[in-house]
Amino acid sequence: MKIAYTKMHGTGNRILVVDQRSGASPPPSPQQLRELGNDATGPGFDQLMWVTAADDPAFAASYRVFNNDGSEVEQCGNGVRCVASVLANESGHRQAFTLQSPAGPIDARIDDDGLVAVSMGTPEFEPSRIPFIAAQRAARYRLDVGQEHYDACVVSMGNPHCVLHVDDVDAAPVNTLGPVLERHERFPQHANVGFARIRDRESIDLRVFERGVGETAACGTGACAAVVTGQALGLLAQAVDVRLPGGQVVVSWRGGSEPVWLMGNAEYISEGIMDL
Repeated sequence: MKIAYTKMHGTGNRILVVDQRSGASPPPSPQQLRELGNDATGPGFDQLMWVTAADDPAFAASYRVFNNDGSEVEQCGNGVRCVASVLANESGHRQAFTLQSPAGPIDARIDDDGLVAVSMGTPEFEPSRIPFIAAQRAARYRLDVGQEHYDACVVSMGNPHCVLHVDDVDAAPVNTLGPVLERHERFPQHANVGFARIRDRESIDLRVFERGVGETAACGTGACAAVVTGQALGLLAQAVDVRLPGGQVVVSWRGGSEPVWLMGNAEYISEGIMDL
């Protein structure tokens, strides 16, 4: 079966958008996803966004998120910006609409400059809902790795995140400590691991080891997690520029039950056909 796709990137995060709103094909199998996600055997991607018709007319579309290791995850901030851009580019489509996601409703808007803003929901700090194993909620948690101990902030942005503050993101042990913390025993569903340097109250540097992917050029939910945990500690302002290896996004949150907003680019790369 031949399926059309649009390849895009959000802040360097490679996204494959597959529009199946008028089709009924099942998503690729885990093995197919691994082959498609590998540049040597497919178009290559970090995440694949499988877009289908929503079961509620209040939503413009629904989507599922798959990593290039074959796993399905709850959310992808850079991916949903790409989905929103594809929908907005359709003739006569609204510049603001709501999408149905595994993590809940997502509002999206396309600004005049082409940047895409998406509401990523309310952050969840309660350990059992992240999920994270802890006796009680805290601002930071001590994670033991062998004889080493790390102070980490933990939050869910529709998917679990662990955030460590570092003095230098370039020197951070992203590819050694990242995979260890990703599968730490206190994260029952594993976690995305962010290494953040706070430059000032309105800007941070960030690298992220993504669950099921490894380090990527950017992680939208990781940017949100780094900002809201920094805000919860009183270290960051309401709106923060997040500098990632692939570029920059802006994360804003008013606190409480307000949604976190993520703004950044969604760039077209190519189109193609994949054979399933």
